[in-house]
Amino acid sequence: MPLPPLPDLETLEQTRTSWHALAEHVLAAARHRATGRIGLRATPGAFGTSDYDDGGATTQVRVAGRDLVVRRGDRSTTTPITTIAAAAAAAGIEPGAPTDVYTPTTSIAVDAPLPIDDAAAELLASWLETTWDALETLRREAPAGLQAVDVQLWPEHFDAATELGDEERGTRGTFGTSPGDGQHPTPYLYVTHWSDVPDDPFWNDTAFAGASLTYQEVASAPDPGDAILSFFQRGVEVLTARG
Repeated sequence: MPLPPLPDLETLEQTRTSWHALAEHVLAAARHRATGRIGLRATPGAFGTSDYDDGGATTQVRVAGRDLVVRRGDRSTTTPITTIAAAAAAAGIEPGAPTDVYTPTTSIAVDAPLPIDDAAAELLASWLETTWDALETLRREAPAGLQAVDVQLWPEHFDAATELGDEERGTRGTFGTSPGDGQHPTPYLYVTHWSDVPDDPFWNDTAFAGASLTYQEVASAPDPGDAILSFFQRGVEVLTARG
């Protein structure tokens, strides 16, 4: 499936930052209050919590474009996203990241507007859905000896990742997808290595010890889904070749 064209980069960053703030200060906070866990996941229209028990009601909080969707039991509410405070109220919590678990990287005031652009939201949601599917395939098809872990969207980094490989042999790494950050203005894929590795053209990123593939490179491929999975599979090959 083709990926959407990139919008203006400033608009993309604003939308990404608004979603990131919601992930840190509302969604992860809601899940942590009920379960002690912070991991999020791809959900229809963007991202959200997995189902969790909140006082006897099966609950999910998720972002879908410009809206916050809260489902408790059989009842679901949809609230337009305006501020962190309003989103937290819709989720039934006090806003604020669980700082005993992670240090938040967004510092938007709880009553400050959260700008979300429709085109940017569509792109980020499409990117997360497509790359999440590839990460799940990578994890599911990994040989047992590579010890793959569940894919999680981590609120403090606002990226989704799995880990696989053999740490004792120095072949373990993190495989992930990011909506962009300070060093990468557009979404990208990445593979990192946990141990020192021999030089290889695959390890091409200059901002961290690892490899990356940009949104533009993926979007220009004949089949973006294949390009994503091929990048991750190449990472497995390069890492495990030395094991």
